[in-house]
Amino acid sequence: MRIAWTFLLLFVFSFQVNAQSLSFKGRVLDPSEAPIAGARLTASHEAWSASAVSDERGEFLLTGIPEKYALRISAPGFTEQSVELDEFVTSRVFTLQLPGIEQVVMVTDSFGDSSGLISSATKTWTPLRDIPQAVTVVTQQQARDQAMMSIGDVVRYIPGITAVQGENNRDQMVIRGNSSSADFFVNGVRDDVQYYRDLYNLERVEALKGPNAMIFGRGGGGGVINRVTKDAEFVPIREMVLSGGSFNGRRVAIDVDQPVNSRLALRMNGMFEDSGSFRKYVHLQRRGISPAMTFAATSRTRLNFGFENFKDTRVADRGVPSFHGRPVDTDISTYYGNPGDSRVRARVNLSSLSIEHQEGRLTIRNRTQAGDYDRFYQNFVPGAVTADRSSVSISAYNNATHRRNVFNQTDFIVALATGRFRHAIVSGVELGRQATRNYRNTGYFNNTSLAFVAPFDKTAISTPVTFRQSATDADNRVRTYVAATYVQDQIEVSRHLQLVSGIRFDRFELRYRDNRNSDELRRTDRLVSPRVGVVVKPIVPLSIYVSYSVSHLPSSGDQFSSLTTITQQVKPEKFSNYEMGMKWDLRNDLSLTSAVYRLDRTNTRTLDPNDPTRIVQTGSQRTSGFELGANGRVAGSWKVTGGYAYQNAFVTSATIAARAGARVGQVPLHTLSIWNSYQVIRRVGVGLGIVRRSDMFAAIDNTVVLPAYTRADGAVYLTLNDHIRLQGNAENLFDQRYYLNADNNTNISPGSGRGLRFTLSWRP
Repeated sequence: MRIAWTFLLLFVFSFQVNAQSLSFKGRVLDPSEAPIAGARLTASHEAWSASAVSDERGEFLLTGIPEKYALRISAPGFTEQSVELDEFVTSRVFTLQLPGIEQVVMVTDSFGDSSGLISSATKTWTPLRDIPQAVTVVTQQQARDQAMMSIGDVVRYIPGITAVQGENNRDQMVIRGNSSSADFFVNGVRDDVQYYRDLYNLERVEALKGPNAMIFGRGGGGGVINRVTKDAEFVPIREMVLSGGSFNGRRVAIDVDQPVNSRLALRMNGMFEDSGSFRKYVHLQRRGISPAMTFAATSRTRLNFGFENFKDTRVADRGVPSFHGRPVDTDISTYYGNPGDSRVRARVNLSSLSIEHQEGRLTIRNRTQAGDYDRFYQNFVPGAVTADRSSVSISAYNNATHRRNVFNQTDFIVALATGRFRHAIVSGVELGRQATRNYRNTGYFNNTSLAFVAPFDKTAISTPVTFRQSATDADNRVRTYVAATYVQDQIEVSRHLQLVSGIRFDRFELRYRDNRNSDELRRTDRLVSPRVGVVVKPIVPLSIYVSYSVSHLPSSGDQFSSLTTITQQVKPEKFSNYEMGMKWDLRNDLSLTSAVYRLDRTNTRTLDPNDPTRIVQTGSQRTSGFELGANGRVAGSWKVTGGYAYQNAFVTSATIAARAGARVGQVPLHTLSIWNSYQVIRRVGVGLGIVRRSDMFAAIDNTVVLPAYTRADGAVYLTLNDHIRLQGNAENLFDQRYYLNADNNTNISPGSGRGLRFTLSWRP
């Protein structure tokens, strides 16, 4: 917190010393009026000089400029342009020309509410349409328009991803049929602890589907979720957002960005929320503060620092049980357990420092991220309902995890040509250490019983519970060490053909100590993760691709919370993805995408049919699917975002959890989600969203079904003036009863009834 307060003081000071600083902003476009990212602008006058690089929107900012100066604009593949500015102007658009008809350069537009250029998929700034895998980007503006408050809200409009309950104490996703609570990243660096993440300090959220180990390392079998945080920029920003609504929802967020001078910029994002829920007794409180700093040491060297102090506390809620293969027919607000003794707490301190230096065609990038995570949850778990539906069994336990992560990534990126081929070569190393402490207690009702049988009409209980360790509860310490190296080459063979190929080598070592019996176990895995993709471009706006990629998950699982003498001998699971797709920018502001894929998961565990005391790795699972996405402006004032996904996820060879042929839990065959926004008049807009999901099983044993549902959401936007915007969002407009997700057959989360949220945004 001292760091945060120091930043606040610096902000106050910077307001005073820079009130009169002069700045010049603008955009760099190609002849088709698409933005050029990475264009370098150099301004000079006598002994003074300054430089900037255009972002993915082609935008740039120069600060501390004199009234007269010379400006030079250059970008690879375009003719350099020089301009003499003899009088002070605040903004301007520059159009760079191509040197010849044979010269082709990859450019992109921002597609209105989408981000057309990302670096997380390849570690180089690459247009979305030239990445040979399915990628969906949800921007800050899109999240704001739909009143998104969580990662679960974000993935609602991403084809192929389902948010599951995760015991209602963490983010957990099923991506292409594979469930994970660890495949989360911040700016490309692992953020794998189980907690609920917030959106207040994010520029965008990226969902990269299919195995991604070549870039992100172990895991990521179905895909990964990458959060991109707000950097300090050389553009003054003052913004406050107030929101409130149904179920006592209350929230405030601020965003302040202040350039101190032409080299130093500071930014502060903060948030506080205190909200209730449609679920009886359930509420949450969270707060976050996230300062950032950017220092342009020279025109070729840039440092970015970021920090987040985040705390989330809430009432633990495991939902409702099932009865006769369906969610039990009870009021959706019914709570099971003791709400006064159910709680979830997460404290996160996350800091990062990145340094980027350009030397000719070589870019060197180093990022270090350190995280300290302290989380605890204590919950009551509904179980089986009696046959006459007169009572329900309730159990309890608590769990504490403390983890410290340190990761360092160093990338070397070089652009070169070999004959007619143009290359963008990335090589790098990643080093990491994680230290985890796990401790679990079982709840004993009246200090004796593992379960309490509650009357079905009185499920909120107050029976005394003693929490202590049972014979199997965890008490362990885990240390993991990661050392990886990787290389990738993006090759432009011609204007119609591009290739991407890469390989990563990981050494993943796990050291496990059981504090209960002093057992110490160790396992080291050496993982090889290749990726290859081919992109064919019949015309510049259209890309057709095929790709193959592989990821591995060590035997200790997502959270490496336990290791036994049996699992110590088990090889990592393997994920192999075969994908073909199309990405078409119909216009600069409208994009269509599609993908068809087959994802195989092998080396999963099953019991030896000849010796049930042994485990063999003959289990396997397959997901075959199709995805279709749309993003951008359909016509005039009408914009859409969303898509359709078909996913057939099933067990191909019996595993320890299911028979061959079983459907994977929480993977619906069909999902459809689409958000429409329409600008009625200049200052009035409306939004309408439809979410449709087919039936899905709560778990892989296929005994409980979560019924299909269709939900409608709406919004109204009023721009009162250049400074104030009012927004009203309605969730579940027609008050449909539905069940959102589950953790297992007896822990099912009902969807919210109709809810309203009102938001006031202010910018000076």
